[in-house]
Amino acid sequence: MKIFISIQLIFCLFLFGDFQILNTNNIIKAEQEVPPYAKWGEIAMEKTKEKYPQADIIDYLHIGREKGTEYSIEKFKLWLKQDSKEFDVFVDIKFNNETEQIIDIKYRETTRQLTPR
Repeated sequence: MKIFISIQLIFCLFLFGDFQILNTNNIIKAEQEVPPYAKWGEIAMEKTKEKYPQADIIDYLHIGREKGTEYSIEKFKLWLKQDSKEFDVFVDIKFNNETEQIIDIKYRETTRQLTPR
């Protein structure tokens, strides 16, 4: 009887012992990945806050990158709120591909347009 209970106990340890280890690997990997546009997203938000100091940035979207031979343009859409007004600001950051030095930043303000779900 003792042998039977010991075998069941050992079986349960093997069956459930590694269960937690399997789940933690995915969480750690997801936290370590940083998208390549993250640096430019921070700059877009920082410069937009300077241009619109009274507005709060609600959210932002990375639209994409236009890659050229000498320079590239990283494109973002920011959702801002100032008092009861909500509006979008498109931010284009033009930078040198080799040095990553900013050449120009363009802003284009539009009325807030909701995207259909």
